[in-house]
Amino acid sequence: HGSPKKYEHIIVGHNHRLDSIQSAILNAKLPHLTKWNESRRKNASIYNKMLADIKQIITPIEMPYAKHIYHLYVIQVSERDALLNHLKSKGIGVGIHYPIPVHLQKAYEYLGYHKGSFPVTEHAAERILSLPMFPELTEKQISFVIQEVKNFSGRM
Repeated sequence: HGSPKKYEHIIVGHNHRLDSIQSAILNAKLPHLTKWNESRRKNASIYNKMLADIKQIITPIEMPYAKHIYHLYVIQVSERDALLNHLKSKGIGVGIHYPIPVHLQKAYEYLGYHKGSFPVTEHAAERILSLPMFPELTEKQISFVIQEVKNFSGRM
Protein backbone atom coordinates (compact mmCIF):
# COMPACT_ATOMS: atom_id res chain seq x y z
CA HIS A 1 0.00 0.00 0.00
CA GLY A 2 3.00 2.35 -0.17
CA SER A 3 3.26 2.21 3.61
CA PRO A 4 6.43 1.20 5.50
CA LYS A 5 4.57 1.88 8.76
CA LYS A 6 0.84 1.50 9.44
CA TYR A 7 -1.08 4.62 8.36
CA GLU A 8 2.05 6.40 7.07
CA HIS A 9 2.15 6.42 3.28
CA ILE A 10 5.35 7.40 1.50
CA ILE A 11 4.12 6.56 -2.01
CA VAL A 12 0.70 5.95 -3.51
CA GLY A 13 0.14 2.22 -3.14
CA HIS A 14 -2.42 -0.30 -4.31
CA ASN A 15 -3.94 -3.50 -3.00
CA HIS A 16 -4.28 -6.26 -5.58
CA ARG A 17 -4.26 -9.25 -3.26
CA LEU A 18 -7.50 -11.04 -4.17
CA ASP A 19 -6.17 -14.44 -5.18
CA SER A 20 -8.07 -17.69 -5.77
CA ILE A 21 -7.95 -18.84 -2.14
CA GLN A 22 -9.19 -15.49 -0.83
CA SER A 23 -11.94 -15.54 -3.47
CA ALA A 24 -13.08 -18.98 -2.34
CA ILE A 25 -13.14 -17.91 1.32
CA LEU A 26 -15.05 -14.73 0.55
CA ASN A 27 -17.50 -16.70 -1.58
CA ALA A 28 -18.20 -18.96 1.43
CA LYS A 29 -18.68 -15.93 3.69
CA LEU A 30 -20.95 -13.99 1.33
CA PRO A 31 -24.20 -15.76 2.36
CA HIS A 32 -23.60 -14.53 5.96
CA LEU A 33 -22.91 -10.89 5.07
CA THR A 34 -26.44 -9.54 5.56
CA LYS A 35 -26.74 -11.21 8.96
CA TRP A 36 -23.33 -9.90 10.04
CA ASN A 37 -24.16 -6.38 8.86
CA GLU A 38 -27.45 -6.41 10.78
CA SER A 39 -25.63 -7.60 13.88
CA ARG A 40 -23.18 -4.71 13.56
CA ARG A 41 -26.09 -2.29 13.14
CA LYS A 42 -27.73 -3.70 16.27
CA ASN A 43 -24.48 -3.33 18.22
CA ALA A 44 -24.08 0.25 16.98
CA SER A 45 -27.61 1.01 18.12
CA ILE A 46 -26.76 -0.27 21.60
CA TYR A 47 -23.60 1.85 21.68
CA ASN A 48 -25.55 4.91 20.51
CA LYS A 49 -28.18 4.51 23.22
CA MET A 50 -25.67 3.84 25.99
CA LEU A 51 -23.36 6.70 24.98
CA ALA A 52 -26.13 9.26 24.41
CA ASP A 53 -25.84 10.74 27.91
CA ILE A 54 -22.07 11.34 27.74
CA LYS A 55 -21.81 14.89 26.44
CA GLN A 56 -18.05 14.66 25.78
CA ILE A 57 -18.54 11.97 23.13
CA ILE A 58 -19.79 12.35 19.57
CA THR A 59 -21.19 9.12 18.14
CA PRO A 60 -21.56 8.21 14.46
CA ILE A 61 -24.53 9.67 12.61
CA GLU A 62 -26.62 7.58 10.25
CA MET A 63 -28.41 9.54 7.57
CA PRO A 64 -32.09 8.68 7.00
CA TYR A 65 -31.47 7.82 3.34
CA ALA A 66 -28.67 5.31 4.03
CA LYS A 67 -27.90 2.22 6.09
CA HIS A 68 -24.53 2.30 7.85
CA ILE A 69 -22.94 -1.14 8.25
CA TYR A 70 -20.47 -0.07 10.95
CA HIS A 71 -17.34 -1.77 9.72
CA LEU A 72 -15.88 0.42 12.45
CA TYR A 73 -17.68 2.16 15.30
CA VAL A 74 -15.85 5.46 15.57
CA ILE A 75 -16.52 8.03 18.25
CA GLN A 76 -14.97 11.46 18.66
CA VAL A 77 -13.66 12.59 22.02
CA SER A 78 -11.38 15.48 23.00
CA GLU A 79 -9.22 13.43 25.38
CA ARG A 80 -8.85 10.59 22.88
CA ASP A 81 -5.37 9.38 23.82
CA ALA A 82 -6.15 9.29 27.54
CA LEU A 83 -9.40 7.39 26.91
CA LEU A 84 -7.58 5.00 24.55
CA ASN A 85 -4.99 4.25 27.25
CA HIS A 86 -7.68 3.82 29.91
CA LEU A 87 -9.67 1.37 27.78
CA LYS A 88 -6.55 -0.58 26.78
CA SER A 89 -5.58 -0.85 30.45
CA LYS A 90 -8.93 -2.59 31.01
CA GLY A 91 -8.22 -5.09 28.22
CA ILE A 92 -10.54 -3.42 25.72
CA GLY A 93 -9.40 -3.56 22.10
CA VAL A 94 -9.65 -0.02 20.77
CA GLY A 95 -7.82 1.65 17.92
CA ILE A 96 -7.19 4.81 16.01
CA HIS A 97 -7.96 4.20 12.35
CA TYR A 98 -6.51 6.69 9.87
CA PRO A 99 -4.86 9.06 12.37
CA ILE A 100 -3.03 11.00 9.64
CA PRO A 101 -5.28 12.79 7.14
CA VAL A 102 -4.66 11.94 3.49
CA HIS A 103 -3.62 15.48 2.62
CA LEU A 104 -0.80 15.27 5.19
CA GLN A 105 0.57 11.95 3.91
CA LYS A 106 3.97 12.14 2.21
CA ALA A 107 2.52 10.26 -0.77
CA TYR A 108 0.29 13.26 -1.52
CA GLU A 109 2.58 16.17 -0.63
CA TYR A 110 2.86 16.96 -4.35
CA LEU A 111 -0.73 18.26 -4.15
CA GLY A 112 0.54 21.20 -2.12
CA TYR A 113 -1.71 20.86 0.91
CA HIS A 114 -0.34 21.53 4.37
CA LYS A 115 -1.44 21.48 7.99
CA GLY A 116 -4.43 23.78 8.15
CA SER A 117 -5.66 23.07 4.61
CA PHE A 118 -8.52 20.92 5.88
CA PRO A 119 -9.10 21.95 9.50
CA VAL A 120 -12.25 19.87 10.05
CA THR A 121 -10.46 16.72 8.86
CA GLU A 122 -7.44 17.49 11.00
CA HIS A 123 -9.63 18.15 14.05
CA ALA A 124 -11.45 14.84 13.56
CA ALA A 125 -8.16 12.94 13.10
CA GLU A 126 -7.06 14.11 16.55
CA ARG A 127 -10.33 12.97 18.18
CA ILE A 128 -11.35 9.68 16.52
CA LEU A 129 -11.35 6.42 18.45
CA SER A 130 -12.67 3.08 17.22
CA LEU A 131 -14.50 1.06 19.86
CA PRO A 132 -14.79 -2.72 19.52
CA MET A 133 -17.17 -3.67 16.70
CA PHE A 134 -17.76 -7.08 15.18
CA PRO A 135 -20.86 -9.18 14.54
CA GLU A 136 -20.34 -11.51 17.50
CA LEU A 137 -19.94 -8.68 20.04
CA THR A 138 -22.35 -9.28 22.90
CA GLU A 139 -24.45 -6.74 24.77
CA LYS A 140 -22.56 -7.69 27.93
CA GLN A 141 -19.26 -6.83 26.24
CA ILE A 142 -20.67 -3.54 24.94
CA SER A 143 -21.92 -2.74 28.46
CA PHE A 144 -18.43 -3.33 29.83
CA VAL A 145 -16.92 -0.98 27.23
CA ILE A 146 -19.55 1.66 27.99
CA GLN A 147 -19.03 1.35 31.74
CA GLU A 148 -15.31 1.97 31.31
CA VAL A 149 -15.99 4.91 28.99
CA LYS A 150 -18.33 6.33 31.66
CA ASN A 151 -15.74 5.70 34.39
CA PHE A 152 -13.26 7.71 32.35
CA SER A 153 -15.71 10.40 31.27
CA GLY A 154 -16.27 11.31 34.89
CA ARG A 155 -12.68 12.62 34.83
CA MET A 156 -13.14 14.76 31.69
